[in-house]
Amino acid sequence: MKILVVGGTGMIGGHAALHLQSLGHDLTIAARKPAAAGSALAELPFLAGDYVANDFTREELSGFDALVFAAGNDVRHVPADEDADAHWVRANAKGVPRFFAAARDAGIRHAVNVGSFYPQAAPDVLPSSSYARSRKMSDDGARALASPEFRVMSVNAPFVVGSVPGLVVPMFEAYTRYAEGLFAPMPAFAPPGGVNFISAQSLSEAIAGALEHGQSDVAYLVGDENLTYQDYFGHFFRAAGKDAPPIIDQEHPMLPDAALLAGRGNSIFYEPDPAEAALLGYRRNDIARTVDEIVSQYRTKA
Repeated sequence: MKILVVGGTGMIGGHAALHLQSLGHDLTIAARKPAAAGSALAELPFLAGDYVANDFTREELSGFDALVFAAGNDVRHVPADEDADAHWVRANAKGVPRFFAAARDAGIRHAVNVGSFYPQAAPDVLPSSSYARSRKMSDDGARALASPEFRVMSVNAPFVVGSVPGLVVPMFEAYTRYAEGLFAPMPAFAPPGGVNFISAQSLSEAIAGALEHGQSDVAYLVGDENLTYQDYFGHFFRAAGKDAPPIIDQEHPMLPDAALLAGRGNSIFYEPDPAEAALLGYRRNDIARTVDEIVSQYRTKA
């Protein structure tokens, strides 16, 4: 298939694009800016566009059989001069379904929305989190467009951990430096609580499985390992040759309370549906391997 990956210059979309290419598909990545020079993504065909600004043309979209949308907005994307709640509505709740409608109208037949796990795994956060509500509205709105001519589904993921050759992901670079002790005097600790994690490799396999086997108008909740934040940071520390950090019940500079929608000290643990996991065909127990890969990429060379 000829597949367009929107958000394809980032870690999640970029990893998915490279994985789908490895399966023999014809890939093009789309984003506001080209892929980082020297990264594996820079070798892929590129289409410039901003789905929030609604500037992809029908002609640009009409050449593709399938769409993978991995550009849902989070806190990193809120403009400094814009109210966050208004941005979530504009970019996610309204922008995503509008883009899927444009893809349908351009003749794309298959579409996967890479969404968030919160609406399914932690629906109790929806009343208090406009961000989580916007991700639910984007998911519901995209899948509402499903028809016999337009097969659309969501793959809703928890915290994603991964790397792409040549692509610098600032968060994981910082986690590696932190685990190496290079951010002293910042104390080494982990906040209480935890969440489900999935590797970019597992998620890419789930996306490919959805394109091949997924049922239209279904939201697939994917996930891999339930880890405490101590377990999670511990993977980075151990990969850097250090002991896992202790738990301290205070806001963490690398994982602020604003990022913990369930609240510090709480956990969002779940087990994905076994039948759905088998249908999508993604690997499990992949976090330790992935963190080792990340630390190897970013670790300070002696």
